[in-house]
Amino acid sequence: MKKVIKVDDREIGFKATALTLRLYRHFFGRDMISDMVKLKKAYRKAAELPEDATEEEQQEAQLSALDLEIFENVAWVMAWQYDKEAAGEEPDKWLDEFKTFSIYEIFPDILTLWELNQKTTAKPKKK
Repeated sequence: MKKVIKVDDREIGFKATALTLRLYRHFFGRDMISDMVKLKKAYRKAAELPEDATEEEQQEAQLSALDLEIFENVAWVMAWQYDKEAAGEEPDKWLDEFKTFSIYEIFPDILTLWELNQKTTAKPKKK
């Protein structure tokens, strides 16, 4: 699955396939499925916070530095898969090319791409 997303007024391609999990594990030594589940929960908690939330609730719902790093790493791996040359050899240099890189703007598209890739085309067998 491929998707082009506007990031900081640039069109950036992202790709998710069966190889994405392996690449993520290779580059970062972590399990992408576990990280995506954790990130999805944290993102939804932060995104669904009501406007009248208390300061304590706001602080509790904020994404951690680890959540942000996971997001950046997932985005980079998918961008690297789409175009290795444009993404470069490491996420820090790639991220440095952008003025802004908001998780709240980009994560829904990354998550959709990931979830579409996870759907199976096989039909379950009846017993």
